[in-house]
Amino acid sequence: MAGRRKRHSAEFKAKIALLAIKGEERVNEIAQHYQIHPGQVTQWKHQALEHLPELFSNGWSRAEQSEADLKNHLYQEIGQLKVELDWLKKKFGDRG
Repeated sequence: MAGRRKRHSAEFKAKIALLAIKGEERVNEIAQHYQIHPGQVTQWKHQALEHLPELFSNGWSRAEQSEADLKNHLYQEIGQLKVELDWLKKKFGDRG
């Protein structure tokens, strides 16, 4: 009779995948030590290797660029509002 399926955390999966990638121990040894199926170790290893290039892609750069664009837009808007305020003060006099 089969037991319940185990749910492993992302940290656990990453740890196992990293061990498999390092190659210091065989997949079977890792699987036996952590009591998981060797096929699962191999699957997590392949997933990690497949998604590794995404860590070094422009994902971070895009987020930083978006933040810089927002900052520039806000500074531009502040400048425009300052010009309008100065014009209103000049037109109606500084009554305050």
